[in-house]
Amino acid sequence: MPPLTASLPLRPTAAALRCGSLPLRQHIDAQCDRLQALEPAIRALLPEPERRRRLHREAEALLQRYPDPEARPPLFGVLVGLKDIFRADGFPTRAGSALPPELFGGPEAASVARLRRAGALVLGKTVTTEFAYFDPGPTANPHETAHTPGGSSSGSAAAVAAGYGPLALGSQTVGSVIRPAAFCGVVGFKPTYARIPIDGVLPFSASVDHVGLFTQDAAGAALAASLLCDGWQPPLAEAAAGRLPVLAVPDGPYLDQAAPEGRRAFDDHVARLESRGCVVHRLPALSDIAEVTQRHRNLVAAEFAAVHDAWFRDYGSLYRPHSAMLIERGRAVAGADLAAARAGRAQLRSQLQASMEERGIDLWICPAAPGPAPAGLGATGDPALNLPWTHAGLPALTLPAGATAGAAAGGLPLGLQIVGRFRADEALLAWAQLLEPLLAPGQAHP
Repeated sequence: MPPLTASLPLRPTAAALRCGSLPLRQHIDAQCDRLQALEPAIRALLPEPERRRRLHREAEALLQRYPDPEARPPLFGVLVGLKDIFRADGFPTRAGSALPPELFGGPEAASVARLRRAGALVLGKTVTTEFAYFDPGPTANPHETAHTPGGSSSGSAAAVAAGYGPLALGSQTVGSVIRPAAFCGVVGFKPTYARIPIDGVLPFSASVDHVGLFTQDAAGAALAASLLCDGWQPPLAEAAAGRLPVLAVPDGPYLDQAAPEGRRAFDDHVARLESRGCVVHRLPALSDIAEVTQRHRNLVAAEFAAVHDAWFRDYGSLYRPHSAMLIERGRAVAGADLAAARAGRAQLRSQLQASMEERGIDLWICPAAPGPAPAGLGATGDPALNLPWTHAGLPALTLPAGATAGAAAGGLPLGLQIVGRFRADEALLAWAQLLEPLLAPGQAHP
């Protein structure tokens, strides 16, 4: 069996497919061979018996449409994984559940349509926890198959880490992009709320649902984001020119949620960034994290219950335990509590942005998860450290940041979460590309 992880960065892969130095038919066969060898261990994709034949058929149509390499779109032939809550023409949507997939039909997701227009081919649907909540599917972490890949975008993160394709879509309502990206050692990007259209994606909690993406590096995330985000613009001049960002650590009870191992790793990451030229402030922030967390939980439970009201009445026996309990909890949320939770999103955003303005902060930095991926496949880890940034709708990104025993020793991956200003996704991704090499041992900013 080949190694369970492989390098497949988006930008050079896309460039090679466009110019033909990586022949598309050959690439499809290589990736399908890899899937055949590794999927029994990783289980990142939903089964599709005729996947290779379908991809060859779609590749032939793409080659006929774009015979001239100079005219090919930016993602020509790129294989993309889609979390199985995204509607895609030609694929059923099951959402990790036992409910009839006909319930979830509808027009193709806008994000999927944008990728197809950019030349991408759908590799397949990726495994999700049931309805993007906590009941996990079978996916294993490619770095250590006895550990969770995280969730709810389990299969998308694992597929990119395994080198099945250089890009996958996921969603985040609490921590379902940032956390699995960290656990699987890849880049996960959650944009500003509503920056990537959510239509065509099975809703969880419309007030805080985000479309996100997974790639193997920050440059790839920037390329994908530029094609998916509404109103994409060149980044801020200082970010584009290579000025390192001014960083802030949110000290206080929020950060205290990290496990000891995760906190030690984060302190090492901060020290490394400071030693390589970054200015880092330590600011008291999110002192009310317990209240923010409760507001968010009320919000997602109530809106999830509303989405599933009719389905649960008709098919309640088919729901798994965590999903059923969330519906029951959501039905009990008072209207006043739901209104307060919705209002709290803008309030928290204003508080965090005011702190950034007062101190000239460009990015918050914090752990992407309490620690490395927990052992076992029965749970997907704790999203507590992602929750406030999702609640506020701020853009966030995970950067790979070493491993528990050192990458060369095969340790479990660690991630650093960086958070930007509202609607400043372009700057966040530009700065991510500057910070990424600084987190690697032995690298320094020029």
